[in-house]
Amino acid sequence: MNSQHILGIKTWTEIEAESSWSLFKIMGEFVKGYEILNRIGPCVSIFGSARTKPDNDYYKYAAEIAKRLTGMGFGIITGGGPGIMEAANKGAQDGGGKSVGLNIILPHEQDYNPYIDTDKLINFDYFFVRKVMFVKYAQGFVVMPGGFGTMDEFFEAITLIQTHKIVTFPVVLFGSEYWSGLIDWFKKTMLPEENISPEDMNIFQIVNTVDEAVKVIDDFYTKFQLRPNF
Repeated sequence: MNSQHILGIKTWTEIEAESSWSLFKIMGEFVKGYEILNRIGPCVSIFGSARTKPDNDYYKYAAEIAKRLTGMGFGIITGGGPGIMEAANKGAQDGGGKSVGLNIILPHEQDYNPYIDTDKLINFDYFFVRKVMFVKYAQGFVVMPGGFGTMDEFFEAITLIQTHKIVTFPVVLFGSEYWSGLIDWFKKTMLPEENISPEDMNIFQIVNTVDEAVKVIDDFYTKFQLRPNF
């Protein structure tokens, strides 16, 4: 045994072998996601903080939005965890609709919520594979107040729409009070620097009520036909 193995240091050959095998794991996650979600039908992805408690108004709004959207024939996709994700999955089940959870496996073990249909729970190791599923199988995004993960998913969607990598679909930011600082920064910093165009501000809409959130998606699909995003 060489000194590297004694010290627990991996050789370049071992690192390269692990990297090659990880490609098969990544492919496996894509295949599993595609096989399950291809059968779901039109869905809306709802995002927001995992830390939001059931007595929070945003939790209640997320549940009601999900319930209303299922009444329109949409399934609901969430990140599968607690907080806003739990609320949306609960709303989907209360509305008798499809309730999908794309759970991420984390060091701190994010537990999936109990409101996901048992045949529609998928566990992911890779955030980027999971994000593809959110976008590929959603006909709309509803973004509730949240943290870094919520921001990541929001920016992923608007970047892909801005660059025409996916078809345009409705992106709804819920809660102007929560999002106003970010939007003001867009307007006062990004726009004057010409890092975005004025029309980019139309990629998303800000709403403050359940009725408004549902109406944005309903209005969009009275004008445009449902179709795959990729």
